[in-house]
Amino acid sequence: MSTADISTAKDSGLRASMTAMQRAAALARQTAIATQTHVVIIENEKIVRISADELRQIASEGKCA
Repeated sequence: MSTADISTAKDSGLRASMTAMQRAAALARQTAIATQTHVVIIENEKIVRISADELRQIASEGKCA
């Protein structure tokens, strides 16, 4: 199911799930910065570790990781 499909789903919980995942990701980034740890994501089918310093830089540029 694509993002567009989710936003038009009949189930209100499913419609809200994308926003909830975005909030969870933002909180994970904040926690990683506060604890000087990495965030681990999958990008182009590869595992990528993003350091707290990189997260700070991304946040200061107004981008999302």
